[in-house]
Amino acid sequence: MKTNKLLLIIVLLLSVHSFAQPPMGEKKEQIKALKVGFITNELSLTPDEAAKFWPIYNAFDDKQFELRHQKMRAFKDRIDDDLDKMSDKEASALLAQMESNEDDLYQIRKKFIASLKGILPPVKIIKLKKAEDDFNRKLLQQYRAKGPRR
Repeated sequence: MKTNKLLLIIVLLLSVHSFAQPPMGEKKEQIKALKVGFITNELSLTPDEAAKFWPIYNAFDDKQFELRHQKMRAFKDRIDDDLDKMSDKEASALLAQMESNEDDLYQIRKKFIASLKGILPPVKIIKLKKAEDDFNRKLLQQYRAKGPRR
């Protein structure tokens, strides 16, 4: 069973490298497929666990993505303006928004973990955090190894 999962990951990795420069949507889907394979393998999810886990994880991941990318984009736009011209009042308001966003992310993760407690044993929930961190680290290493795009 473990060899099948390993074979699946290898096939997915090879298929990613066989494409030249896919459009961003395709690249995102490829990364998501690799992440699913990686996490499934790292957590050794049973078919029953996987059937219950992935819908909850995908909903959590979508909410987290929305918060990080949409709200942070608004912050980035304000930060990209000339910071030296920002008043203390504007900076305080921006800090409050940033803190609120971080709190929202924390609350989403907290609810996510609570919902997983009925599906996965505590050890697998902890392994999930490690698997996510490991996957992101490997993805960043691959990105850096490719060098800057021109």
